[in-house]
Amino acid sequence: MIGLISATAAGAAARDRLAAAWPDRTRVYEGPVKDAVRRAFAECEQLVCFLATGAVVRLLAPLLADKAADPGVVCVDEGGRFAVSLVGGHGGGANELAREVGELLGAEPVVTTATDAVGLPGLDMLGFPVEGDVAGVSRAMLDGEAVALKAEVAWPLPPLRAGAEGAYTIRLTDRLVEPAEREVVLRPPSLVVGVGASKGAPVDEVLGLIERTLAGAGLSPASLAELATVDAKAGEPGIVEAAARLGVPLVTHSAEELAAVEAPNPSDAPLAAVGTPSVAEAAALVRGGELLVPKRKSERADGQPAMATCAVVRRPGRGRLAVVGLGPGARDLLTPRARAELERASVLVGLDQYVDQIRDLLRPGTRILESGLGAEEERARTAVAEARKGQAVALIGSGDAGVYAMASPALAEASDDIDVIGVPGVTAALAAAAILGAPLGHDHVSISLSDLHTPWEVIERRVRAAAEADIVVTFYNPRSRGRDWQLPKALAILAEHREPTTPVGVVRNASRPDESARLTALGALDPATVDMMTVVTVGNTATRDIAGRMVTPRGYRWQASQEGAR
Repeated sequence: MIGLISATAAGAAARDRLAAAWPDRTRVYEGPVKDAVRRAFAECEQLVCFLATGAVVRLLAPLLADKAADPGVVCVDEGGRFAVSLVGGHGGGANELAREVGELLGAEPVVTTATDAVGLPGLDMLGFPVEGDVAGVSRAMLDGEAVALKAEVAWPLPPLRAGAEGAYTIRLTDRLVEPAEREVVLRPPSLVVGVGASKGAPVDEVLGLIERTLAGAGLSPASLAELATVDAKAGEPGIVEAAARLGVPLVTHSAEELAAVEAPNPSDAPLAAVGTPSVAEAAALVRGGELLVPKRKSERADGQPAMATCAVVRRPGRGRLAVVGLGPGARDLLTPRARAELERASVLVGLDQYVDQIRDLLRPGTRILESGLGAEEERARTAVAEARKGQAVALIGSGDAGVYAMASPALAEASDDIDVIGVPGVTAALAAAAILGAPLGHDHVSISLSDLHTPWEVIERRVRAAAEADIVVTFYNPRSRGRDWQLPKALAILAEHREPTTPVGVVRNASRPDESARLTALGALDPATVDMMTVVTVGNTATRDIAGRMVTPRGYRWQASQEGAR
């Protein structure tokens, strides 16, 4: 919960805007400011104070205890110009909250955390449990001192300014080790514990077995990703409660899935009980990995038969490929999700001119693999190959990466051995439509006139179908120096079914500084004025020029009433 505190009418107005936007996330604290801050600090995970930073500092000073536990606090000034991350930038989430508040209120987020200020990822913000000298290693990274990355487990990481050698160390491991001097230990979620249990197995027996097994193998419970078992045990109280106490999800698999896994220690007992010869080992191995600890049985003080079994598997970190749409070009049309993926990537793959658009958003140390026009398949193969090495990769394209861009060649190359994340972007058709008015208000289709990858016969058949169906058409790749006849041919096909006065919108470099747009008619458009940076949108029989804007109505009543008046 986010506590909201204000002292003035202007602060209360901004506070109420935030409360209205986030009704489920926020709670307004009324009354004297000192009491309100004290109550919110005790009851909430985060605070937004619409007060001067000096006043908030004095109010918070006696309340602060531990930066790992204190709430994150953001201050918004009286004029609503700045959202300042004051306390708990990382641990309390104040840095991200400042950005969210700033976006909502139109304020400038102010983040002074050192790593954020220079674009380095905070070691305590990687999503892993972290131990050791976080401050010392972070300071060394900021000062440009040599920091070694020792990855005992392959896992996709953002760029960390770390190399093979250094006086400071970042150690990525699931082993039960104590951090050395000048060392940070990161715990990736690499361990899966498969669990089997008899009906009514006590939670203490299940949990004790898991803890002893991990400790005996020298493995850290902080790297435990999940407990896994057979579907028939999904509601077994001892297993369910053990997962809850360990703070990990319980994942279940069908008996058929588990029976297909080649487990080293099958048994007739689980086969008779739940339909698979192995539960613990098979459940741990079903998604692949290295069996670190074969099946172990619990021990009971009363000498009765064991009621629980477990096995431990290390799953390697899967490479991560984010296919990112950058939008049409304007920075404010780049989505927050796209920005986050660019910051997360340790490897960026893209067309050189697109890389130049977002180079300033990349973290220091990001490895950039760029190439020129015409190398789409090569870029896709490169991105997939880097992800298969266990890297966090961003493959960028303009507009939406799934529309005439990099998503399809990348996914055609990728298999199920990597994680693929699609990040949508604002397409050229949408950007152009917003400039023109509302040309896509009814059914519409996008057609590329480039015959480099698609035979012209196929393209022509699609244009003719759209023309006959009276669908608004947006033409991508309409005309280049080597392809100057396709657009006139396509327009001629549309003209067989639409009046010469049909509105046509022509937008070049939508959202970019040299953007240009004009509204013309089907019979008046000169194809020679169009190039590859242009999007051409041809209306249907209902599309109209209304006050210089291209509008396609959502229904046909408008068209029918106009025809009836003729």
